Amino acid sequence: MKLTKRTVDALTYDRKSGGQYAWDDDLAGFGVRVYPTGRKSFVVGYRADGRQRFHTLGRFGEMTVHEAKTRALEVLASVRRGDDPSGDRIAYQQAPTMKDLSERYMREHARPRKKPLGVENDARVWRKHVLPRLGKKKVADVTRSDVFQLHAQMGEKTPIQANRTLAVLSKAFNLCEIWGWRPDGSNPTRHVPRFPENRRERFLSEAELLRLAEALNEVERLRLEEPASIAAIRLILLTGCRSGEIKGLRWSEVDFQRRCLRLADSKTGRKTVYLNSAALQILADIEQEDDNPHVIVGAKPGSHLVGLSRPWFRIRKRAGLDDVRLHDLRHTYASVGAGIGLSLPMIGKLLGHTVAATTERYAHLAAAPVQEAAERVGGEIAAAMAGGRAARVYPFRR
Repeated sequence: MKLTKRTVDALTYDRKSGGQYAWDDDLAGFGVRVYPTGRKSFVVGYRADGRQRFHTLGRFGEMTVHEAKTRALEVLASVRRGDDPSGDRIAYQQAPTMKDLSERYMREHARPRKKPLGVENDARVWRKHVLPRLGKKKVADVTRSDVFQLHAQMGEKTPIQANRTLAVLSKAFNLCEIWGWRPDGSNPTRHVPRFPENRRERFLSEAELLRLAEALNEVERLRLEEPASIAAIRLILLTGCRSGEIKGLRWSEVDFQRRCLRLADSKTGRKTVYLNSAALQILADIEQEDDNPHVIVGAKPGSHLVGLSRPWFRIRKRAGLDDVRLHDLRHTYASVGAGIGLSLPMIGKLLGHTVAATTERYAHLAAAPVQEAAERVGGEIAAAMAGGRAARVYPFRR
């Protein structure tokens, strides 16, 4: 049959054969397939690797017979060169999607290599931010523009979370290059600018520390909060530890003799926390439970305290410190150390920082005792130059 508009229009579906292919007499391999719905599509039939293949060119009505035949000639020419258009299409259909990437990332990278909180945060990034926008997209098709738009949309309300999402995607696409899912050097997160992050600096003043102490004493005396929650808050403030480090603390990690905690695992790995007398006293006052290895016990037998946020919200409200986060107690520990003249390396050592840049946020506080000393020395020199009058501090005026 010579395929023309008229002959194709006349074709009908043959129920007995389960369909119908009509092949062109002029071009071997070029034909039309008729579907039960009456839809007709141009196809090319060929053999590749010893297998019969059918490659769809387009729908009749959207493509003319002449256009389809021209396209068929191009496909058959590519087959003679060793290509397999139908196989490429099948491979594309089976190519991994962003949903597949999220599952492999969590299975092979996050869960084996990250701490539980990190695993939870990464899972949230995929579930809430990446998959709703890019989940059905093929990994190989994601462009820098896609990533930029996702990052920009998130940045309007949650710039810090947008940066965290960008970091997860950056790692994921690096892994794609290792797994062969994308070409080397094709990471689409490259050159996508991060949003500036203004780190919050909130430290308790002396008066605020007093109010917090009074609130803790009051809720303890009135038994308004669990003793474990009160002890945990006091230990966070007196050690500078992260809340998770205190909540998960085990008695086996407490060394009373050497006055320290030997944390088997923390955000930065194994860590030694040196204890002051006040922290040691709090630990000594906690009654150890025979069937529970944890210092800050939870509601379930043998478990540690899980939720500290709600008790903290109630205690801070009682102290009039509604804007203070639990993590700000760690910052306060560092700020007090800076205020008494400790060096930044020493503060970093106390907090367990592994990167010096992390401690730099306290630089302006660490400079305060030096500034005070400079004022005292300057006052003495100025007094001597003024004829030996009593030393005084001369305020700076611009």
